[in-house]
Amino acid sequence: MHFKEVDSINRNYRIYSVLQFVLAVAIFGTVCFIFSNSMRTGADSSGMSRAVQDFLQSLLRRLGHPAAAARLTEHMVRKAAHFCEYTMEGFFLLLGTRLFTHKLRFLSWPVLLGLLTALCDETIQLFYAGRGSSVTDVWIDMAGVVCGLFVALVLLLIVRAIGAFHRIKKENRRLRAERERLLREQEEDRISAQPPHHENPNRRELL
Repeated sequence: MHFKEVDSINRNYRIYSVLQFVLAVAIFGTVCFIFSNSMRTGADSSGMSRAVQDFLQSLLRRLGHPAAAARLTEHMVRKAAHFCEYTMEGFFLLLGTRLFTHKLRFLSWPVLLGLLTALCDETIQLFYAGRGSSVTDVWIDMAGVVCGLFVALVLLLIVRAIGAFHRIKKENRRLRAERERLLREQEEDRISAQPPHHENPNRRELL
């Protein structure tokens, strides 16, 4: 095998390993973030939600939407937070799982892991004052996971399309270079196959 090919394989393997590590850390961090929010008491959780609500209402007023700011409630903020954090988890889960298999059945693993996280999340809340479990939250969490999976799939398709486009361009450049090389060789062979030109001695004497 050519030295450049071996070097390219080693470089790709290192990049692959780094991506695996980064995504593993991202998944672990996201799950820890979700569970840390579940371990807050009802008063602490409500205080965080009100702080986010105040920020969003202030932002909406600055953008010229006072009516939307007035309609924004703490309940809406809490449900949106559920959806967003599980969207992030679904996104990282699909990308992480995709590194280990290219088959379509790998889609079931992120869904199952997302469901397991949601069930554990709601179970943890049962042990903290002012918190409770909700089936509605599980459905919201799963909707977030599915949304994250969809975003990750779209991103993978875009990356694959860009990669295929560059591979086609590279192959076309290689084919053009090969065609030009063959044309040059044919021209050289044609020139070398021509008989040498000898001047007519009778014409020289006439001159």
